[in-house]
Amino acid sequence: MQVSKWGDGLAVRLPQSLVEELGLQAGDELELKAESPSSLVVRKVDVGADFLERIKSFNWTLPPDYKFDREEANAR
Repeated sequence: MQVSKWGDGLAVRLPQSLVEELGLQAGDELELKAESPSSLVVRKVDVGADFLERIKSFNWTLPPDYKFDREEANAR
């Protein structure tokens, strides 16, 4: 992959094989972590699951069948 200038930041284009392996779509969030100076770990972030983990710290009780759907919550 080649690093390119994009606005004030940098960007890379992901190879199709990685996109398919991670099941990525436009708008998905990724976490990148440097494993070593020459190795990078890429992980698809499940925003809904991360939100539910954070909300547990508030000790709220959610119904057992509750499912967070950001698209549904933001539907107009």
